[in-house]
Amino acid sequence: MCTVSIAEIFESLQGESTYAGLPCFFVRLSGCNLRCRYCDTRYAYQAGTETRIDNIVKLCRKSKAVITEITGGEPLLQPGFPALAKALRDKGGKKVLVETNGSCDISLIPDEVVAVMDVKCPGSGEKTGFDPGNIKRLRKYDEVKFVISSRADYLWSKAFLVKNLVQTRCNAVLFSPVVGKIRPELLGKWIVRDGLPVRLQVQLHKLIGVK
Repeated sequence: MCTVSIAEIFESLQGESTYAGLPCFFVRLSGCNLRCRYCDTRYAYQAGTETRIDNIVKLCRKSKAVITEITGGEPLLQPGFPALAKALRDKGGKKVLVETNGSCDISLIPDEVVAVMDVKCPGSGEKTGFDPGNIKRLRKYDEVKFVISSRADYLWSKAFLVKNLVQTRCNAVLFSPVVGKIRPELLGKWIVRDGLPVRLQVQLHKLIGVK
Protein backbone atom coordinates (compact mmCIF):
# COMPACT_ATOMS: atom_id res chain seq x y z
CA MET A 1 0.00 0.00 0.00
CA CYS A 2 1.26 3.48 -0.90
CA THR A 3 2.44 5.78 1.87
CA VAL A 4 2.97 9.50 2.30
CA SER A 5 5.17 11.44 4.71
CA ILE A 6 2.99 13.15 7.32
CA ALA A 7 3.88 16.18 9.42
CA GLU A 8 0.59 16.08 11.33
CA ILE A 9 -3.07 15.14 11.15
CA PHE A 10 -5.60 17.19 13.11
CA GLU A 11 -9.10 18.64 13.18
CA SER A 12 -9.85 22.36 13.26
CA LEU A 13 -11.84 25.02 11.47
CA GLN A 14 -10.91 25.77 7.87
CA GLY A 15 -9.25 29.18 8.14
CA GLU A 16 -8.94 30.18 4.48
CA SER A 17 -10.65 29.81 1.07
CA THR A 18 -14.39 30.07 0.41
CA TYR A 19 -14.77 27.08 2.75
CA ALA A 20 -13.54 29.13 5.74
CA GLY A 21 -15.34 28.45 8.98
CA LEU A 22 -16.24 24.83 8.26
CA PRO A 23 -14.96 22.02 10.51
CA CYS A 24 -12.10 20.40 8.61
CA PHE A 25 -9.97 17.25 8.81
CA PHE A 26 -6.42 18.34 7.96
CA VAL A 27 -3.70 16.13 6.53
CA ARG A 28 -0.42 18.06 6.55
CA LEU A 29 2.27 16.48 4.37
CA SER A 30 5.92 17.17 5.10
CA GLY A 31 8.51 18.81 2.88
CA CYS A 32 8.47 22.08 0.96
CA ASN A 33 10.51 23.49 -1.90
CA LEU A 34 9.88 27.17 -1.04
CA ARG A 35 10.85 29.30 1.95
CA CYS A 36 8.30 32.11 2.12
CA ARG A 37 9.16 34.90 4.53
CA TYR A 38 5.78 34.73 6.27
CA CYS A 39 5.53 30.91 6.53
CA ASP A 40 3.96 29.79 9.82
CA THR A 41 4.45 26.03 9.31
CA ARG A 42 8.23 25.77 9.08
CA TYR A 43 8.08 22.58 11.14
CA ALA A 44 6.61 20.91 8.03
CA TYR A 45 9.90 21.43 6.18
CA GLN A 46 11.35 18.47 8.03
CA ALA A 47 10.92 14.78 7.24
CA GLY A 48 7.66 13.40 8.56
CA THR A 49 6.26 10.01 9.49
CA GLU A 50 5.61 7.53 6.70
CA THR A 51 1.94 6.66 6.95
CA ARG A 52 -0.23 4.27 4.95
CA ILE A 53 -2.88 5.96 2.87
CA ASP A 54 -5.57 3.50 3.94
CA ASN A 55 -4.92 4.43 7.59
CA ILE A 56 -5.34 8.12 6.77
CA VAL A 57 -8.64 7.36 5.04
CA LYS A 58 -9.85 5.45 8.11
CA LEU A 59 -9.08 8.43 10.34
CA CYS A 60 -10.85 10.74 7.90
CA ARG A 61 -13.99 8.62 7.90
CA LYS A 62 -14.08 8.69 11.72
CA SER A 63 -13.85 12.50 11.80
CA LYS A 64 -17.04 14.52 12.21
CA ALA A 65 -15.55 17.34 10.12
CA VAL A 66 -17.46 18.12 6.93
CA ILE A 67 -14.47 18.74 4.63
CA THR A 68 -10.90 17.46 4.29
CA GLU A 69 -7.82 19.46 3.34
CA ILE A 70 -4.45 18.15 2.22
CA THR A 71 -1.84 20.79 2.99
CA GLY A 72 1.85 21.14 3.74
CA GLY A 73 4.61 21.95 3.25
CA GLU A 74 3.93 21.41 -0.41
CA PRO A 75 1.81 18.27 -0.85
CA LEU A 76 2.31 17.93 -4.62
CA LEU A 77 6.01 17.16 -4.10
CA GLN A 78 5.24 13.74 -2.69
CA PRO A 79 4.95 10.81 -5.13
CA GLY A 80 2.08 9.39 -3.11
CA PHE A 81 0.00 12.58 -3.28
CA PRO A 82 -2.25 11.64 -6.25
CA ALA A 83 -3.11 8.30 -4.63
CA LEU A 84 -3.87 10.01 -1.31
CA ALA A 85 -6.10 12.63 -2.94
CA LYS A 86 -7.99 10.01 -4.94
CA ALA A 87 -8.46 7.78 -1.89
CA LEU A 88 -9.79 10.65 0.23
CA ARG A 89 -12.06 11.75 -2.61
CA ASP A 90 -13.46 8.27 -3.23
CA LYS A 91 -13.45 6.78 0.27
CA GLY A 92 -13.09 9.57 2.81
CA GLY A 93 -16.71 10.69 2.62
CA LYS A 94 -15.98 14.42 2.49
CA LYS A 95 -15.23 17.23 0.03
CA VAL A 96 -11.45 17.38 -0.47
CA LEU A 97 -9.34 20.54 -0.84
CA VAL A 98 -5.62 20.76 -1.59
CA GLU A 99 -3.59 23.79 -0.56
CA THR A 100 -0.61 24.25 -2.88
CA ASN A 101 2.07 26.91 -3.26
CA GLY A 102 1.70 27.05 -7.05
CA SER A 103 5.20 25.84 -7.86
CA CYS A 104 4.16 22.33 -8.98
CA ASP A 105 1.98 21.22 -11.88
CA ILE A 106 -1.56 21.28 -10.49
CA SER A 107 -2.74 18.79 -13.10
CA LEU A 108 -1.54 16.24 -10.52
CA ILE A 109 -4.65 17.12 -8.50
CA PRO A 110 -7.45 14.66 -9.33
CA ASP A 111 -10.80 15.73 -10.74
CA GLU A 112 -13.32 17.03 -8.18
CA VAL A 113 -10.55 17.76 -5.67
CA VAL A 114 -10.42 21.54 -5.19
CA ALA A 115 -7.07 23.29 -5.64
CA VAL A 116 -6.50 26.30 -3.40
CA MET A 117 -3.43 27.67 -5.15
CA ASP A 118 -1.11 30.47 -4.09
CA VAL A 119 0.36 32.93 -6.53
CA LYS A 120 3.48 34.11 -4.73
CA CYS A 121 3.81 37.90 -4.45
CA PRO A 122 7.21 39.66 -4.37
CA GLY A 123 6.94 40.12 -0.60
CA SER A 124 7.03 36.36 -0.10
CA GLY A 125 10.60 36.20 -1.38
CA GLU A 126 9.52 33.34 -3.67
CA LYS A 127 7.87 35.11 -6.62
CA THR A 128 9.96 33.17 -9.14
CA GLY A 129 8.82 29.86 -7.64
CA PHE A 130 5.39 30.07 -9.25
CA ASP A 131 4.66 27.91 -12.33
CA PRO A 132 2.83 30.27 -14.74
CA GLY A 133 1.44 27.28 -16.65
CA ASN A 134 -0.81 26.61 -13.68
CA ILE A 135 -3.08 29.52 -14.64
CA LYS A 136 -4.25 27.61 -17.72
CA ARG A 137 -4.58 24.42 -15.68
CA LEU A 138 -7.14 25.93 -13.30
CA ARG A 139 -10.62 24.40 -13.25
CA LYS A 140 -13.86 26.24 -12.62
CA TYR A 141 -14.11 24.96 -9.03
CA ASP A 142 -10.51 25.84 -8.06
CA GLU A 143 -9.48 28.91 -6.04
CA VAL A 144 -6.48 31.23 -6.26
CA LYS A 145 -4.92 33.05 -3.31
CA PHE A 146 -2.60 36.07 -3.19
CA VAL A 147 -0.97 36.60 0.23
CA ILE A 148 -0.26 40.33 0.42
CA SER A 149 2.22 42.05 2.74
CA SER A 150 2.43 45.59 1.31
CA ARG A 151 0.98 48.13 -1.11
CA ALA A 152 3.58 46.94 -3.65
CA ASP A 153 2.28 43.37 -3.32
CA TYR A 154 -1.27 44.60 -3.84
CA LEU A 155 -0.41 46.50 -7.02
CA TRP A 156 1.58 43.52 -8.33
CA SER A 157 -1.35 41.19 -7.61
CA LYS A 158 -3.84 43.51 -9.30
CA ALA A 159 -1.67 43.67 -12.43
CA PHE A 160 -1.22 39.88 -12.44
CA LEU A 161 -4.97 39.40 -12.08
CA VAL A 162 -5.78 41.68 -15.02
CA LYS A 163 -3.04 40.38 -17.29
CA ASN A 164 -3.86 36.69 -16.77
CA LEU A 165 -7.67 36.97 -16.42
CA VAL A 166 -7.36 34.75 -13.37
CA GLN A 167 -10.90 35.43 -12.16
CA THR A 168 -12.37 33.95 -15.37
CA ARG A 169 -10.62 30.62 -14.91
CA CYS A 170 -11.59 29.61 -11.38
CA ASN A 171 -14.26 29.76 -8.70
CA ALA A 172 -12.74 32.53 -6.57
CA VAL A 173 -9.75 34.83 -6.22
CA LEU A 174 -8.71 35.55 -2.63
CA PHE A 175 -6.60 38.44 -1.34
CA SER A 176 -5.20 37.68 2.10
CA PRO A 177 -3.22 40.11 4.31
CA VAL A 178 -0.05 38.89 6.01
CA VAL A 179 -0.69 39.07 9.76
CA GLY A 180 1.28 41.92 11.30
CA LYS A 181 2.31 43.39 7.95
CA ILE A 182 -0.85 44.98 6.56
CA ARG A 183 -4.23 45.70 8.17
CA PRO A 184 -7.20 43.82 6.70
CA GLU A 185 -9.30 46.97 6.67
CA LEU A 186 -6.69 48.80 4.57
CA LEU A 187 -6.50 45.96 2.07
CA GLY A 188 -10.29 45.96 1.97
CA LYS A 189 -10.39 49.69 1.15
CA TRP A 190 -8.03 49.19 -1.78
CA ILE A 191 -10.15 46.33 -3.13
CA VAL A 192 -13.37 48.37 -2.88
CA ARG A 193 -11.81 51.49 -4.40
CA ASP A 194 -10.48 49.55 -7.39
CA GLY A 195 -13.58 47.37 -7.75
CA LEU A 196 -11.54 44.19 -8.00
CA PRO A 197 -13.45 40.90 -8.50
CA VAL A 198 -11.75 39.31 -5.49
CA ARG A 199 -12.64 38.30 -1.95
CA LEU A 200 -10.84 39.69 1.09
CA GLN A 201 -10.02 36.82 3.39
CA VAL A 202 -8.34 36.72 6.77
CA GLN A 203 -6.79 33.75 8.56
CA LEU A 204 -9.89 32.89 10.57
CA HIS A 205 -8.17 30.19 12.59
CA LYS A 206 -5.71 32.76 13.95
CA LEU A 207 -8.41 35.27 14.83
CA ILE A 208 -10.36 32.80 16.95
CA GLY A 209 -7.35 31.03 18.42
CA VAL A 210 -7.62 27.54 16.96
CA LYS A 211 -4.90 25.62 15.13
